[in-house]
Amino acid sequence: MTAVTDVLIRPMAEPDLLAYKALRDAMLTSHPEAFTSDAETESRRDLASYRNRLAGNGSTLFTLVALDGPKLVGALTCEREPRRNVHHLAHLIGMMVSDTHAGRGIGRALLAETLARLRATPGLSQVTLSVTASNRPAVGLYTRAGFERYGSLSDAIRLPDGRCLTKDLMRLRLD
Repeated sequence: MTAVTDVLIRPMAEPDLLAYKALRDAMLTSHPEAFTSDAETESRRDLASYRNRLAGNGSTLFTLVALDGPKLVGALTCEREPRRNVHHLAHLIGMMVSDTHAGRGIGRALLAETLARLRATPGLSQVTLSVTASNRPAVGLYTRAGFERYGSLSDAIRLPDGRCLTKDLMRLRLD
């Protein structure tokens, strides 16, 4: 567990699922350009479907949450490839920090704690992520943490307003 500016970072537990879904729904609505999932579809998603983001469920290694007192204000999920030939790979998905807490270093703290846990996981050698190329703060965060862009996917996201967005593909060697 890590504390940053009075925010606690720890693994997500079953009682956090309702707050996690609420944060995710809010972020998808406020920032559609940052996610491949859409708010309308995801808002109808059953709460139980998020159990797969808890540690030990399927390919999820863990989801870390950031708590400001009792309020969940951030989250980051890490999944590991289950197939033997790519079991050395992990993927970061769904980085979120509430708009009310943006700019306080919570994303940086979530990422740092995630990378520390990944480096301590036997057999992992690389972690990947995708990020909307125009999201300069997020790209900067990942670059400062040592991630390198290895490609991009143009037209990766098509928003209802007609915008087509590119995703940068980034990786970090852990060993």
